[in-house]
Amino acid sequence: MRGEPYSPQLPAHLSARTALNRRSILRIVIAIGLIAAAFAVAPTTAATVVTSVIAVCYLITSLDRNWLLIKGFTSPSLITISDEEARAIPDDELPYYTVLVPVFAEPTIMRYLLAGVGRLDYPADKLEVLLLIEEDDIPTQQAVVDMTLPSIRVVLVPPSLPRTKPKACNYGMTVADPRSEMMTIYDAEDIPEPLQLRRAVAAMRQAGSDVGCAQCRLAYFNEDQNLLTRWFAIEYDQWFGVVLPAIQDAKCAVPLGGTSNHMPTAVWREVGGWDEYNVTEDADLGVRLARYGYRTIILDSITLEEANSDIINWIRQRSRWYKGYLQTMIVHLRHPLVLRRAIGTKAVLRLISMTGAVPLGNAFNLLFWFALLCWVAGRPPIVDLLFPPVTYYLCLVLFIVVAPLAVFVGLVVCHAQHKPYLWWAAILVPLYWFLQSVAAIKAIYQLVFRPFFWEKTVHGLSHSPVAADHSPATAHGEKQS
Repeated sequence: MRGEPYSPQLPAHLSARTALNRRSILRIVIAIGLIAAAFAVAPTTAATVVTSVIAVCYLITSLDRNWLLIKGFTSPSLITISDEEARAIPDDELPYYTVLVPVFAEPTIMRYLLAGVGRLDYPADKLEVLLLIEEDDIPTQQAVVDMTLPSIRVVLVPPSLPRTKPKACNYGMTVADPRSEMMTIYDAEDIPEPLQLRRAVAAMRQAGSDVGCAQCRLAYFNEDQNLLTRWFAIEYDQWFGVVLPAIQDAKCAVPLGGTSNHMPTAVWREVGGWDEYNVTEDADLGVRLARYGYRTIILDSITLEEANSDIINWIRQRSRWYKGYLQTMIVHLRHPLVLRRAIGTKAVLRLISMTGAVPLGNAFNLLFWFALLCWVAGRPPIVDLLFPPVTYYLCLVLFIVVAPLAVFVGLVVCHAQHKPYLWWAAILVPLYWFLQSVAAIKAIYQLVFRPFFWEKTVHGLSHSPVAADHSPATAHGEKQS
């Protein structure tokens, strides 16, 4: 490797590069030491306190998540721009748009560009598509030699550390056209609906100057490939179709998705671009937008992606996401009072719930499930020690009420999104929780030992459609024949 990271002016205290610096590690070591000392001096009391705190936190985050789902169902706040409104803006009044398409070691999915980014309905003289390929990624470079796409420009990213998607995107913006007024990201396999850029422009103009980003909904073109892709589809429908609009409506920080987030180039530069050391640079950028006083709106425009259909590949991808959630939480809680002044108490608590609490809760799931199995198998004294009456009944509520409620909500989402063919996957979703727990434990391990390692997700494991139907029925979740 050579060279330095291509980074905009991101303040050091907002970068994951120093998330686990000496001071942070010292604090963690001291906390672990105090907990260990408490167990040594008063094991019964310490065990009771620890399990009770975990159970209470789990209950609060679960209730908050279900409250957001209820709010999302009862008060939908997706921003809708009709085809007529999208096309009403004259071409000469549209802003110059930069579309970033980072790709690494994926020569086989270059054909997706024709069905996806190649079908965007936007004036060619006001659009540049930057295909970001690593300088030493020869197979991918060869795959695009004979391809002809309007407005596309291949940009070779010089090798440097960290070798991450946000690093490539930051570099891409350094060579973007100076006329760039709006920008977004798509993965190479993404299939955005053709009018998405126009819808984003119209939505941003209607929403006001305090809106810094329009996040579009993400869905999957292979959601019915197998059980794993069905689970993934249900999860995405909940997240982008219900939860994020509710977070937007509550005026909290919105963790962005990995693609299809549209923002003014000037705003992107103002907040410091992407953190090249955060492996969920999208979620982190969403929090920084809120810290700088910008709102994020959720736009009812679909981008179809490829759902991960392989369990091992899924765990690699999900553990990276969870590691990034932890990085994001740690970075933004370095100075909690400063964060509270910037976004408010409610937003801080919800930020914790939506980022670091997710992998931590999934990791503790395994511990609680193991305790349950031990209790059923033989009622060992250690379970009595860990779960005194109050904690025991609290966990019983989580098991008997909250868990079935989560399954029920999944069924409601399938009905609301007009996807009855996903009902049986929604019933089996507890098996999906186990996979999430495995990914969470891996994420915690990598946060300590490989914090900046970008675990590559393999794409092209399913058959992509030649073109996607983004009719209104599809946009609202109805399966096309």
